[in-house]
Amino acid sequence: MSSSHSMTAASPGARPGARPVTAIVGVLSLAVFMSSLDLFIVNLAFPYIGRQYPGTSLGSLSWVLNAYTIVFAAVLVPAGRWADRIGRRRMFVAGLATFTAGSLLCGLAPGVAFLIAARVVQEAGAGAMVPASLSLLLAAVPAPARSAALGTWSALGALGAALGPVIGGALVQVSWRWVFWINLPVGLAALALAVRVVPESKDDRVQGRPDLIGAGLLAAAVGLVALALVKAPSWGWGSAGFIGLLLASLACGTVMVARSRRHHSPVIELELLHSRSFSGAFAASILYYAGFGAFVLNAVEFLTGVWHYSAVVAGLAIAPGPLMVLPFARFAAPRMAAWLGGPGRVAVIGCAVNAGAQLLWFTQIQAQPAYLTHLLPAQLLGGAGVGLTIPSLLGAGSASLSPARFGTGSGILNMARQVGTVLGVAGLVAILSHPSPTDPVAPYRDGLLLIVAFFAAAGAVAAALLAGRPARADAPVPAAAARRAAEDANMP
Repeated sequence: MSSSHSMTAASPGARPGARPVTAIVGVLSLAVFMSSLDLFIVNLAFPYIGRQYPGTSLGSLSWVLNAYTIVFAAVLVPAGRWADRIGRRRMFVAGLATFTAGSLLCGLAPGVAFLIAARVVQEAGAGAMVPASLSLLLAAVPAPARSAALGTWSALGALGAALGPVIGGALVQVSWRWVFWINLPVGLAALALAVRVVPESKDDRVQGRPDLIGAGLLAAAVGLVALALVKAPSWGWGSAGFIGLLLASLACGTVMVARSRRHHSPVIELELLHSRSFSGAFAASILYYAGFGAFVLNAVEFLTGVWHYSAVVAGLAIAPGPLMVLPFARFAAPRMAAWLGGPGRVAVIGCAVNAGAQLLWFTQIQAQPAYLTHLLPAQLLGGAGVGLTIPSLLGAGSASLSPARFGTGSGILNMARQVGTVLGVAGLVAILSHPSPTDPVAPYRDGLLLIVAFFAAAGAVAAALLAGRPARADAPVPAAAARRAAEDANMP
């Protein structure tokens, strides 16, 4: 496929090579850092929000996080398709502006219901800007430098998620509302830089509207599973309500897949999943981010609830792990991929390191605080695992994407991380909702076993599907996808 067919610039001066690649990667990475930071920064705000609104349970507060991730997941792919069609920078800027406005509304929220609604606005913006940022990066960065650029982009995304509790712990000392208002100056600065620095690109061949009904079905399917897991401890795991929610989720998912088979712009492009590397990265990412999301919440709840750390101290206790992410993602992971013959093999190692870190913490966890000897080693090891895994999963998944599928493919891969986060958080909330009257550490041990299981499963999937010879980066768009794009053009 010629580049003239797959990409156009907004103006002659907006070609990818006209601006320093470092500046482009920096602006795009700043946006994903913000969205990832906001995904987890609310963890340490939960006690403060609950204190302002007495009677709010952890299950209810978890929807401040889950609502963000569910709508985020549903918006990602349609937004990626719109970005390919109308212009990736245009979608990136629109998403960034919506995200910033949603942050303002979150900080002004008079109650939990309004806060959750404002998070929906915020996540719609994040869902638009994240796939656009990744597709802009793939389009703007030359192939030889793409591995390092992906390392920086994904490392800052992981760093944002891991630093969420650290920054949140400091901000909640002023007010939990600053957890959201901190996005305002950063968002405005990123908007100004994006317009000046980032070149426009789009795919002239993309036609038709994205499947918005399919996106709604995806949100319903994921949301119903999360609701079932959160409610199961009080309803009962065999209750009619729990089973009914699972069946309803299955029905929504089945209809969404059926639409994806027929729609010209589906939520999940099933032909992409025919690629072994793409489908492997998709499945492994769901499992990995389920473990990662559960890990962050488990750590925060344990440090504040059992060791009785303040929000600031808990954030600082978590900080050494995130500090390990950037060097391993930016430098170690790309070099290991070159040595070992592909990023998929590095992902396997990273998942194993993460599982090992949580097993180490499982053997050391106790009610009496012992940070330096018991928790810190596991934090450092876990941070290294995150730095190895996240860019490697992203690199393995994007290796087979053609330029015409940068927006769509990146949207699907980012959707996997959001779906995984929802499931992991919901599963952990179900475990923590049953504290032991005699052993305060018991539910956190059970949570660690869940986290280890997720990381181990992600590693197994990566070993089975991603550890072979890496796919070619210039793989053509499947013929079936090209044919389908010309069919059913009027399908709603």
